[in-house]
This record gives sequence, structure tokens and C-alpha cells, in this order.
Amino acid sequence: MSGGPPNQSRRMRHDSFKDFVLDQLGEMPELTGKAMFGGYGLYQRATFFGIIHKGRLYFKTNDVTQALYRARGMHPFRPGAKQTLRQYYEVPVDILEDPQALAAWARSAVTLPTAQLPLPFTTAPPQGYDLPAQM
Repeated sequence: MSGGPPNQSRRMRHDSFKDFVLDQLGEMPELTGKAMFGGYGLYQRATFFGIIHKGRLYFKTNDVTQALYRARGMHPFRPGAKQTLRQYYEVPVDILEDPQALAAWARSAVTLPTAQLPLPFTTAPPQGYDLPAQM
């Protein structure tokens, strides 16, 4: 039997994942993580853009960016069996493991309120998705 409370090892795992995510996003200015939803909310300055929950990372999406998440088989955030936050989608593992790609996806999530910017593609865009002329 472990010497700590039953939830201590689970909390350490969640905290270490949070630390990993914050480290991967380390070059984002004024990045903070605040406890919420039994996990953590991610903020850049005052903008709430991400959720860390049970070892998974979710970013805020819009109609443009959400298509890329769905095309990669990602699902919306479900904090409980009866609740789904459809604006927040899980970040793919390969993006999570690449600090530059993760920062690009995070910037897209942060800019949603003021701009409708598509995510940079690391693979071919989903079928039926037209790239803007500047990309």
C-alpha cells in the first residue's frame, strides 16, 4: 500500500501532465494554468483558450478550426457523462509532442474571439476544406 492518500498519485500524474503542457507552450507570453473542472484552465493574459483534464489537452475551436480536429478523429471535451463542451476539442498527441506545432494551435485557439484563422496543416487538409489564399 502507498504511504499517501488514495488520490495523491492521481493528482501527481495530472500535475505532471499540466507541467509538461506548460513546458511545451513555454514560449507563449503570459501563459498561466488555473485549477478548474477538476483539471486546469489555460489562459494567455486574460484569454481562456484551453483545458487540461485527466491527462488530455483541449483547445477552444470555431467552425473553421474544429473541422481539422474532427478530421484527425478528435472529440470535444466531456467533463461529465451529461455535459459536453463542443467548443473545446482534444489536441492530437503528435501536435502535443511538437512544441512548435502546439504553439501554433494554441495561438489559433487564443485568437478565436477576434479572428477566424485556420490552423496550419501538418498533413493534407481535410476533404472539402479550402485553404485561404495566404497559406
